[in-house]
Amino acid sequence: MIPITSKKPSGCAVGKIICVGRNYLNHVKELNNEVPQSPLLFIKPFSSQVPFSGNLNLPNEHGEVHHELEISVLIGEGATPKSYSIRGIGLALDLTLRDLQNKLKKQGHPWERAKAFAGSAVISEFIEINSYSDLDHLRLVLYKNNKVQQVGDSCQMIFKIEDLLEDIDRAFTLQAGDIILTGTPAGVSSLSAGDQLIAELYVRNRCELKTSASIA
Repeated sequence: MIPITSKKPSGCAVGKIICVGRNYLNHVKELNNEVPQSPLLFIKPFSSQVPFSGNLNLPNEHGEVHHELEISVLIGEGATPKSYSIRGIGLALDLTLRDLQNKLKKQGHPWERAKAFAGSAVISEFIEINSYSDLDHLRLVLYKNNKVQQVGDSCQMIFKIEDLLEDIDRAFTLQAGDIILTGTPAGVSSLSAGDQLIAELYVRNRCELKTSASIA
């Protein structure tokens, strides 16, 4: 069981941003990827982070930029029996240079140039949860220009949040301030100037977080 910190989730310095790829089967299928046998992990640097609000500026020199809405987890200080705790949950956009990513994949190269550019980690505020069991009762919804674009539930994840955190801690060592992006459901699409995005996070069918942004 992962401890839930009692400290408020605001005001925490961001550490590393660890992302999970291909964690919803419907997303794996929409991109014709193989289903992973273990969590597919990659890291975004601190410099990739921008707030999920206001205007988002996209690079335009590498083709399409896709949105991937994800549940985010803010890591807190250690508490028995783990060396880390959950300080809060939120929403994030893992922005992806899809054309560049496809090119890199064909060449057998790492994805960082397509996934870790400045502004690629769009991070919302974080909210507290009452129990680790809430992690299996989360829903994320993304509206693009007032139409539902992405919907997913944490119970649909191939690798559940608690198991992801344990695996990531073994691989990279989780520290207070780290943020985990837990994967995106189906419905990813390209973004264009003027697009309006609204994202909602539900905990046990109750909307606890709502945020929005526009594409500049």
